[in-house]
Amino acid sequence: MKFFKKTDVFIIIAILVVSGIGWGVYHYFFGQSQAKAEIYSYSKLVKSVDLTAGEDKNFSIPENTKVVFHLYKDGSIAFVESDCPDKVCIHAGKLKTTGQFAACLPNGIVLKIVPANRRSNQDVDIVVGN
Repeated sequence: MKFFKKTDVFIIIAILVVSGIGWGVYHYFFGQSQAKAEIYSYSKLVKSVDLTAGEDKNFSIPENTKVVFHLYKDGSIAFVESDCPDKVCIHAGKLKTTGQFAACLPNGIVLKIVPANRRSNQDVDIVVGN
């Protein structure tokens, strides 16, 4: 008695091929493209940061100086300080790829990575209430 039938092998190969194609398409459209970070405070865009500049610095936004971000030379950004009780925003780590985001909900701050060239300021992204 065989463990696998011929049809089982074909189904497994088909699943692997479809998964590989899906992974390739995802990385083609959302992979290492030029990106920027957008920082929102209570649904208002307060700062847009170019991630291709190659700088290494800490900064905060005027709306909440207790929340500190770090921009890394490798083109990533992260929360490094916050006065929130649970520090989920800091534990989110570095963000680099388009589509990633982190939020500090007690402070109403959202950090999103978006494509640098396909973004309109008129687009509605997210609503954060008080």
